[in-house]
Amino acid sequence: MDLNILWFILIVVLFIGFFFLEGFDYGVGILMPFISPHDSERSLVLRTIAPVWDGNEVWMITAGGALFAAFPHVYATMFSTFYFALFLMLVALILRGTAFELRNKESCACWHKFWEGAIFFGSALPAFLWGVAVTNLLRGLPINEKMIYLGSFWDLLSTYTIVGGLAFFFVFAFHGAAFLTLRLAHNGLLIRLHQMARTIGLLAIVAFLFCILLTWTRTDLFKSPLAAALLLGAAVIFVIGYACMLAKRFLPSFVASSLAIAFTTAAFFAGLFPRLMVSTLQPDWSLTIYNASSTPYTLMIMSIAAGCLVPIILIYQIWTYWVFRKRLSLKDLEQH
Repeated sequence: MDLNILWFILIVVLFIGFFFLEGFDYGVGILMPFISPHDSERSLVLRTIAPVWDGNEVWMITAGGALFAAFPHVYATMFSTFYFALFLMLVALILRGTAFELRNKESCACWHKFWEGAIFFGSALPAFLWGVAVTNLLRGLPINEKMIYLGSFWDLLSTYTIVGGLAFFFVFAFHGAAFLTLRLAHNGLLIRLHQMARTIGLLAIVAFLFCILLTWTRTDLFKSPLAAALLLGAAVIFVIGYACMLAKRFLPSFVASSLAIAFTTAAFFAGLFPRLMVSTLQPDWSLTIYNASSTPYTLMIMSIAAGCLVPIILIYQIWTYWVFRKRLSLKDLEQH
């Protein structure tokens, strides 16, 4: 295996970790303002991700850094292509992070409502935009021979990419609901979560299957047997996860939603391989792991660094989740 392929696989792993971890983060943020009329219960929901949300975002930063170092031309073209979308995402994430810190600084109900709205906005918009970005990469973009994007922000929006955004939004929302069923010990909240998950899960299935149908008709992903198998497998697993949620088998439901997200991410990258950005103007102008990569020496140095640091990051995150594994109740909130 050459270093270009190795770094492609590593970036896939980083994005799988990001969508899995930040997926339920986004989902909790999307659900929190609507999950209960009681401020104390919404505070309890927020506390389930308070110790880990910033650590989850490290995966996005690491994936971006790895992309910049290993495939700098892809990084440059991608960030110029999605410049305005990434700006909106950054604003949303800044508001979200600020809201986590400021929500409990005042006891005023209006203050709490405002920052809860910011958490919803800062979770919903990035979830939707990630779906738009991923489906655009699969569909292809007007990139010329100089690796320059020739379209505008509005060219990124189409039926396919909007459906992709909605699929990500609802799948992450369901993933967040499944996560909360494992973290809360409050019976009233669990009942409401189960009711919400039934509706959100059904919407997620519809959006997910519609996105797969459009992926089949508007991209070349299904030309890759591996990508096709992963994507169809993800759909089957997600439906199983929804069935487990209906049966109140919460742990299998969360495992299934996690696997569905992982399989979907792997399918999208497998469908792109060896490309990272597809040119709709001329296939030869697509950015691949070879024509857009760093030098072999750079990739070698980075491989050594990644081999040393990635296990440390994994151990730290596993330890963090182990420490905060206990189910939370209103009694814990009062003690805090």
